[in-house]
Amino acid sequence: MLTGSKTTFKVRQMLPDIKERMLSQSGVNARSRDVFGLRCLPGECVLQRAVMVRKKLSAREGRGWVSGTLFCTHFRVAFVPQDSPKPDDNADPVLLGDHDVALASIEKVVVVGPNRTKLVTPNSSLKFTPEELVLYCRDLRVICFLFDRLTPDPQVLEITYTIAKTYQPLKPGSVLSFQNAALGSVEMKQFLSNRPRNAHMNWYESVSDWEQELERCGATGWRVSSVNDRFEMSTSLPRFIVVPQKVLDTELKKSFAHFNEGRIPRWCWRHPRGSDLLRMASFQNNIYHEKDDIRNLELILFGCQSSLCVVVELGEELPSHADIQLAHSRLRALCLGDISTSVSVPDDKWLSTLESTHWLDYTRSCLRKASEVACLLRGGHLTVALQEADDRDMSCVISSLVQVMCDPHCRTQHGFQSLVQKEWIMAGHRFNSRINYHRDNDKEEAPVFLLFLDCVWQLLSQYPSRFQLTGDFLLALHDSVHLPLFSSFLANCQRERCKRSQNLGQSYTPVNGWRDMLHPDSSSDPSDPPLPPVWDWALQYSKPRRDRFTQPVPPIPALQPLLNGNLNTNPDTHRLTDTIPGSVFLLSRGTFSCPANLLPWRSSSSSGVYKKSHRRAASSENVPGLERLLKAWALADIPSGFPSTSRPQGPLDPYEPLLPLLMGPCMGLWRECYLRGALHAQAFSHPISANHLHPVERLAREVQQLKDKLAEVSTCTDSNPTIKINNPRRTDTNLNQNTNNGTFLFPAPRPQSATMPRSAPPVTSTNHHTSRGAPPSSAPPSSNKHTFLFGHTAVTEARPDQRHYPAPNNAKLPKNNGSSVVS
Repeated sequence: MLTGSKTTFKVRQMLPDIKERMLSQSGVNARSRDVFGLRCLPGECVLQRAVMVRKKLSAREGRGWVSGTLFCTHFRVAFVPQDSPKPDDNADPVLLGDHDVALASIEKVVVVGPNRTKLVTPNSSLKFTPEELVLYCRDLRVICFLFDRLTPDPQVLEITYTIAKTYQPLKPGSVLSFQNAALGSVEMKQFLSNRPRNAHMNWYESVSDWEQELERCGATGWRVSSVNDRFEMSTSLPRFIVVPQKVLDTELKKSFAHFNEGRIPRWCWRHPRGSDLLRMASFQNNIYHEKDDIRNLELILFGCQSSLCVVVELGEELPSHADIQLAHSRLRALCLGDISTSVSVPDDKWLSTLESTHWLDYTRSCLRKASEVACLLRGGHLTVALQEADDRDMSCVISSLVQVMCDPHCRTQHGFQSLVQKEWIMAGHRFNSRINYHRDNDKEEAPVFLLFLDCVWQLLSQYPSRFQLTGDFLLALHDSVHLPLFSSFLANCQRERCKRSQNLGQSYTPVNGWRDMLHPDSSSDPSDPPLPPVWDWALQYSKPRRDRFTQPVPPIPALQPLLNGNLNTNPDTHRLTDTIPGSVFLLSRGTFSCPANLLPWRSSSSSGVYKKSHRRAASSENVPGLERLLKAWALADIPSGFPSTSRPQGPLDPYEPLLPLLMGPCMGLWRECYLRGALHAQAFSHPISANHLHPVERLAREVQQLKDKLAEVSTCTDSNPTIKINNPRRTDTNLNQNTNNGTFLFPAPRPQSATMPRSAPPVTSTNHHTSRGAPPSSAPPSSNKHTFLFGHTAVTEARPDQRHYPAPNNAKLPKNNGSSVVS
């Protein structure tokens, strides 16, 4: 197999007898699916293997190293630990094991030798025997393998070259070959065709599915229309859409031409208080509006509400797909270290570099806009229409985030899967173009869906007890996007999925319009492999990993009976009740406005029903309308029994929106996704034992030991107080609070009831001795909203009051003979 000198190796073409052995081995795999301890898929063959290899474990896997055998097939790079149990041949196949990585997910291969690193390509030649093999993946994973000294050098070189030659950057044509390698066998096609679908989620592929959603939300006055059953009205919309009952299909057909790509206003979700959420594309301004068309457009836009409609423009405040792609590329370059170039960002500039990527800024913008829409829907009796130029990117993000914030069902695993199926897959998000599997159109590439997952993770990190789904589920969904095997992500709309699954084409005639037709070469067993949906998690992950997708949460309370389509039995006094019937407002940059050209048919002089202004109170003329609503929500609905210092962190009503904190310290980086493995691969290129702690862990342990010593000192001083300070505490000496923005450097203690005695805060002197003092006689009034730079209130709920109170300037503290802590 190998020719050359002792330091230079190249791969020669395989001999015919080796090819015959691989083919015969492929036939054995189809029957037993067990080769050297590796459980192969039907039709999968092993190209190369290396024994006595150690794999570096990530932080989620327990760190350290595990020994085993490394395999390379024409579908994946697999690693089988030595102590792994023997695979069961009768069990259903799983595409990827816990230590496997698909070849399509590999972005580059780097080898590490004695004092050198090299990027390996299919045409590379190595002049040294690699000691480590590092795989950089598209899903931000870095997988490290260490070759033992007892590993034969030919095996090391052969498997390195095999991986470098088998993995190829995705290009047109390579995706289909990768799919055939995984799913193209006869056994696999038969297995996938008999897979049952998840019956616990809504697929939104039939009229009954949409009617089930209408019944769940209590949306009366709406119906399911099949006017786009053959995708004649709009090729990007689903077959079934929800429209007002007052509009007939014959009248509805005339409205498609007034919107870009025919994406008319359609129902998405109803808030329990009676407000409806709609989505639509921008208006076509060069269309002549007849009287009947204007009536139908008004009925569609207002839906079941006749008083108020708010059009939320998404194009001005939210990033474009080019901005998202640039930010994600910068974030990827920052988080995914490259040991082959030895270029890294200094520690003192890492946070500033993270800020310059603008990824967190875009996440904050999406959450802010979704919060505004959620507060509008909470008011009840209005229609909120999300408007985007093409209604296929940011409208998917905002509509999904609004439902995650307001609907507890969407925070469960099955509810979240149904939400993605409705607002992304069926709504026509360009998954195939935005993910750019074929690498044929870089201008359209943008990870919009990954931005949405990051926003959901921000909500999950701030409200962990309100979600049934966990970070492991979001991470699994994030990784599945980079695997071109699922029908959910390999098309831009439902029409493309139907054409591929049914092998149908379409023909157009002036009489019949678009009609489906079978290809002459179509058959019941097409050459392309059947693609499963992404929600078939048993096909991707083992049961122990799937068990970590959910966590126990309290049961969702049933909706109260609707009264005239409105659950708002206690109307909000801050809602816009002085509106003129038929009023339309534009929400942009947090303020309401009434532009004359908002609705094209109302901007003409012939229409006299449009009121150009909305009269508001003089005291609120200079206050942005939406900001006033947000402030009113923050101050309203507080039970009288609660003191101001013990305001609950979340809303009491489960259907109140989960408004996130958007200040800088509250927006975190999704470390489990972006930083997994990269820092370990850069910092440690040699094996360490499993008992050896990471330097960051050692530092965290030392900090925890110091905290424990401080807690012991506080406990000792609590039992033997030596002095009482009766002077009131001066607020200007509290170094822990910034009076300008209400920001605390440490977590706030858990609010205590007024009937419970509160322990006195510690007082620290400048000579490093500690003592206790009485609590201040008069505390300054506390605000209901604060931000904490370190920690989270949910983490500190079980801890005692440990807030630091510096001593007043005029207090003289005696020396304490007890133990002291030296800083």
